[in-house]
Amino acid sequence: MTLPATPDGQGFMSRVGSSDRHEFGDFFLSRLLGLKIEYPDAGCDVTFEVVPELTNPLGTLHGGIMATAMDVSMGHLLFKTHGSPAATLEMKIQYLAPASVGEAVTCSASFLRSGKSINFVRSEARNPRTGALYAFATATWKAMKP
Repeated sequence: MTLPATPDGQGFMSRVGSSDRHEFGDFFLSRLLGLKIEYPDAGCDVTFEVVPELTNPLGTLHGGIMATAMDVSMGHLLFKTHGSPAATLEMKIQYLAPASVGEAVTCSASFLRSGKSINFVRSEARNPRTGALYAFATATWKAMKP
């Protein structure tokens, strides 16, 4: 797996400004966080590397960044399977272990129950090299009309 180049100062900001596209798979937050979005099997994986710019004062990945990546994995799964955007109605996250600078994180989304309008989805954030579970989330989503 090849992750985007590690952001550092100027390189970090140049990646963000590399495009003005704002669509699924390539939007400002995905570029800012260095997200790589893939669709294996019936799921969606969002992978990124923990870099200093994404950490909290303790030096580990900020929980809000983890939550955002998990939310993106679930939203992209819904877009891919339903052909239209969806909105998060609620999301619960449980953090189990910190992710440190230099580690990769893969947020893998899958359906708990898929419906025409209301969907129940989960995402697990793991280290793709070791399989260590950092966090998991469950969420309720509403599919929007195309």
